[in-house]
Parts: sequence; C-alpha cells; structure tokens
Amino acid sequence: MPALELDRDLASLQEARNLAKQASKAQQILKDFTQVQVDRIIDVMREVAEANAERLALMAVTESGIGKYEDKVFKNYFAAHYVYDYIKDMKTVGVIREDREHKIWEIAEPAGVIAGIVPTTNPTSTVIYKAMIALKARNAIVFSPHPSAVRCTAEAAALMNQAAVSAGAPDGVIGCITNVSMGATNELMKHPAVALILATGGSGLVKSAYSSGKPALGVGPGNVPAFVERSADLANAAECIVTSKTFDNGTICASEQAIVAEEAIADDLIGHLKRNGAYFLEPDEVEKVSRVVMLPNGAMNPKAVGKEAKYIARMADISVPEQTKCLIAPLGGVGPSWPLSHEKLTTVLGFYRVKDWEEGCERCIQLLEAGGIGHSLAIHSNNEDIIREFAEKKPVFRILVNTPSSLGGVGATTGLAPSFTLGCGTWGGSSVSENVTPLHLINIKRVAWQLRTIERPKLVNTGATPIPQNSRSGQPVYDQQLVQEVVSQVMKAIKGSHC
Repeated sequence: MPALELDRDLASLQEARNLAKQASKAQQILKDFTQVQVDRIIDVMREVAEANAERLALMAVTESGIGKYEDKVFKNYFAAHYVYDYIKDMKTVGVIREDREHKIWEIAEPAGVIAGIVPTTNPTSTVIYKAMIALKARNAIVFSPHPSAVRCTAEAAALMNQAAVSAGAPDGVIGCITNVSMGATNELMKHPAVALILATGGSGLVKSAYSSGKPALGVGPGNVPAFVERSADLANAAECIVTSKTFDNGTICASEQAIVAEEAIADDLIGHLKRNGAYFLEPDEVEKVSRVVMLPNGAMNPKAVGKEAKYIARMADISVPEQTKCLIAPLGGVGPSWPLSHEKLTTVLGFYRVKDWEEGCERCIQLLEAGGIGHSLAIHSNNEDIIREFAEKKPVFRILVNTPSSLGGVGATTGLAPSFTLGCGTWGGSSVSENVTPLHLINIKRVAWQLRTIERPKLVNTGATPIPQNSRSGQPVYDQQLVQEVVSQVMKAIKGSHC
C-alpha cells in the first residue's frame, strides 16, 4: 500500500476515534440537561434545518447524482418539521411515566453515544432526523457518511451541531467523519465510547452493525408489493403508485417495487397508470432494462439508483415518450429468472396479473420472500375484509392502505411515526419492527414498590419422611402428586395475599 494511502487510512481511523471521544465528553454533560433545555435545543435544530433545507438538497443532488432536488427539499423539511412536531412533547428526561395502580415509576436514561450510519440515497435528511431524535433522548451522535455524499452529509452534521451548541448543548455533541473509509466506519461502530448503532444503508453495512458487538437498530431491504384489488378507486391507486415510485426517483426503501393487480381490473388500471406517465415495457425491453438496472449477482446497479425513467431508458437503449415518469415491466414470476422482481431503488416497477385476491395474496408473499420480509406492503382496496386478510397474513410490519407507499411508510401521509429508519422486526433481521423514534434511543429505569407479601405454604412433606433416591443417579425422586399439591398451595398463597 502506498504511503499516502496508508496515511489517509490511519487518519481516517484516528478521526473516528477522536470524534467518538469528543462525543462521549459532550454526552456526559448533555445527560444532565433538563427536559426544558433539551426541548429548546431540538427546536433550534428544527429551525436551522428548515432554513437550510433547499441548500442541503442542492448539495445532496449535486454530489451524489441521486434523486430529485425538489423531493430532497421536502425530505429535509420533513426530517426537521414533521419529526419535530411528532417528538416535541415526548417526555425523555426524568420520570416519564407513573403507574399508580402497579406502583411503578419509569425513568428515562440516555443510551450514550450513537454511531449514525448514513446512506447515499438520503444523505442530509437522515442526518437531520437522526440528530434530532438522538439529542431529544440526550444522546450524542457521530455520523459515518457514504463515500458518494461526504460533503453534504458533513455540512448537514455541522449545521446541526452549530444549532445545538447555539441553544446550549456542548460542542461536539454531533460529529461527522470526513476522511471516510470502511475501516473508519468499523472503528466508530466498535469504539468503547459508542453505546448504540443506528444503521441505515445497504444490507452488508447493516449486517456489519449487528456483528459489531454493540446494540444496533438496523433496517432490512424493502421489496414492497402494491396489491390493487377490484374494489379500489383505480384512478387514485394509479396516481398514488406513480407519485410514490417517482418521489425522489424511488430512493425511499418503502417505495413500491411491483404492482399486483386483479385480472378483473388490470386493463383499466393499466390505462390509469399510463395516463399518470407510466410506460409499459415490451418483452424485449424488459430484458434490456433488467440488464442495466440489475447486476448478475441479483444486486442493483449503483449507476441506476435514483435515476429518472428517461435516464434508465437511455441506459437500456430504448425509446420512451417524453412525458414518461416510470417504467413498468410485466413479469411472469419471482426470483433469479425475473431480476426486476427484486428491490429497485429507481423508477422501475414490476407488474403482475392475478385472477383474484387469494392469488394476489400468494404473489405478494413471494415478492416479500424474495427480499422484503418484515418491511412494508401497500394495498389499494375498499373492502375491509380483504384488507384485514392481508394485514393478518402478510409477513410485514407496515400495511399501507390507499396511500403512496413511500410517503405512507415514513409517516408523511399516515399516522405512523415520522421516521427514516423503518424497522423490519425479527422477520427481516431487525431488532425493531416499527418506525424508530427517540423512545428507541433511551434506557428505562424502573422503581417498583411492594404490592404483596408471600407466605410460605404449609408443606405436606415437612422432611420427616425421607425422599427416595434414584438407585443409578442418586437424584431425589419426587412424588408428582405431592409436587402438584405444593405448587397449588403456593399459587393460592400468592393470589390471596395483599399488602
């Protein structure tokens, strides 16, 4: 390894260590802040983030080459305004709950220093969101940017740190690695000062977070099916799907990846989709798009991530109308033989016809099993019985009804917690199944008073009669009827005794 490259790698590791130590010192001060002080800090952070939403969006699009400027503006504003509005009244300091009936106090304690992993698809909005929920819970946070978006991520982190400090937080409470390397990210995640990892990114990086030896909140991939049932408002369904899939060019992990339509309404739905700017690919065009969007190993081609439909069409050497917003590929199955049946963080969708909702249910499960277990599913229907069937049978933790999936999943168009970290539960290899909020970043201490006394039951065998032993093992052999009688006496004593 050349000396210059070696020096850069060592500098990267040292920067990660220095930031973790600095954050730890800041967090030791922050942990003693009152709720009023904490709330003042995140209010100023919100104000600064809103004021810089457009500038950070321009930096993100220019540096990463991913997504749309106007949608990244909204993402930054959403991470500031919507998240703040949701968390501003949360109790995260001192006694946060009193259970008078069971005589328990719950007291919030911060997790400590958080390692925040930032994806290239949301390089500034993720920083705003994670910084706000971290400080709301009295944690410090150090960010590790994606190599393709270092400058905009570092700028967002610096702005959030300056805002927090101006409101009374200790300097260094928000940090960001600028000499980015995988070694530095691993060093940060494993550093003794780091208490928790908040990981958003590719599957490999999330797995590294979980194998770091530290508690981690990570998310899995989302291969979101959108089932359109015959009772749906088809015009609204088509508008929702195209709006969602083209929002920031498909970079939100909750965006739809395939449409599953009942045969009875499929042709009408296709007409509505085309009127909303969808272009349906011919069989040879499906093959061409598959080759440029997906890699032979089944992963997505990074060059296609967050690109407009016309850009993808040019990559695939096909002609599409000027007004095309997304490309839709009719598919006959799920799996390696149909590459576009997998997650595509861009403006490309799969399309399936099914004879009825039962077959649609099975197709959706196949798509989820191909790479989106635990994440999300969209359904367009006005039949509550079928919605309930999908809700109860699908292996996902977000069922989004009659709404754009990408915006509904993050809580922009639904009542879900506004969040850019969407848990997939144990089904998706995640430690959390809901949208992550400050309440996931605190420890809860419990104070419990005595409610009852326990009286020792009168035993039938008081020891006067020897208990026989097994001749081989020498272990006691208990009379099962006697054991059951003793257990029964113990349970009666517990139920019957009160303070």
